[in-house]
Amino acid sequence: MKIGVISADITSESRVALTPDAVKKLRKLGFDVVIQSGAGQAAYYADELYQAAGADIASSSTEVITQSQIITTVNDLPAEAIDGLSSGQIVIGMLDPYRNTQLDTYAAKGATAFAMELLPRTLSRAQNMDVLSSQANLAGYKAVLLAANEYSRPFPMFMTSAGTVKPAKVVILGVGVAGLQAIATAKRLGAVVEASDLRPTAREQVESLGGKWLDVPMSAEEAETAKSTGGYAWTPSEQYVKDQAAVVDKALSNADIVITTAQIPGRNAPRLVHGATLAKMKAGSVLIDMAAGTGGNVEGSLPDQTITTDNGVRIVGAANIPSQLAAQSSDLYANNLVNFITTLIAPAGDDASAPNLALNVDMEDEIQGALAVTHDNQVRLAKR
Repeated sequence: MKIGVISADITSESRVALTPDAVKKLRKLGFDVVIQSGAGQAAYYADELYQAAGADIASSSTEVITQSQIITTVNDLPAEAIDGLSSGQIVIGMLDPYRNTQLDTYAAKGATAFAMELLPRTLSRAQNMDVLSSQANLAGYKAVLLAANEYSRPFPMFMTSAGTVKPAKVVILGVGVAGLQAIATAKRLGAVVEASDLRPTAREQVESLGGKWLDVPMSAEEAETAKSTGGYAWTPSEQYVKDQAAVVDKALSNADIVITTAQIPGRNAPRLVHGATLAKMKAGSVLIDMAAGTGGNVEGSLPDQTITTDNGVRIVGAANIPSQLAAQSSDLYANNLVNFITTLIAPAGDDASAPNLALNVDMEDEIQGALAVTHDNQVRLAKR
């Protein structure tokens, strides 16, 4: 059984689906691996490293697809690659399922497509397959470094003979995996960090990392509701949303660095920073919008562009930060894929030294069933 790896189709993507170390792991499981020539080059994984790990090198994506039963990718396959699929083949990647316009084609081809973003993150056995967490962790770290590079002053406090340099004030909006890593990184660089999230239950995590929680007054009834739902299923009142906006507006007016991380799968990113707030911010302050690729948390942000407002605020549209750490993000992503692939196979022989593997695609499995967006010529994705 052969697993294929094709090159990313977009110029902004430097990651590769499988690394040489991942190839070694798959070979030990009994797979053969074929990789498109140059697929790992942007992540500093040369063809020679794959060959040393036991992979074959193919000259084109067509050759990879023709040879492979399982095809791995970072993003969605290009249209010409999907045209080459045949019934029974499996595609695994971050397929952006709720925005993907090619699912009907996958289904028509009889391919089973697994979108890794749909992983049930509450399952303990799924944690080592969580691509969103592995990539967001790196993105939160890198976002702070991007901000430090754009900011015209240092992060930590300095005591010098010429005077005292005050520490940078950093505000993090959205305290998921990326936000928490951004807090930790900014603190390590010596900044004063504040953070806000729609989930009041995130306060303890923020404070455990040394950040200051931007507290929003709430009624006892709302506090109990938010606590009992863990914050995720909590629908705040209009008054709470209004009060939170006022607290955030004040914090941003005094901030040097703002990093926004809020994204919702299948929907446009929520707007967190509006033009009226931008107008109050200091000249030279920097916003890193990590949701620029899905509509943006910051009014006026554009993917992969840096914009300076009339009052001197720099807005960085950071659409694909993990790609800027391609070597490490590819390594973690590849580990996620290998762990998922192990759910798709069942040993079909007794010879452990040279196992014969058989596909074990099971839509009743709680992980496979959740990730499969096409199977048996049908689109399985529930609409949002």
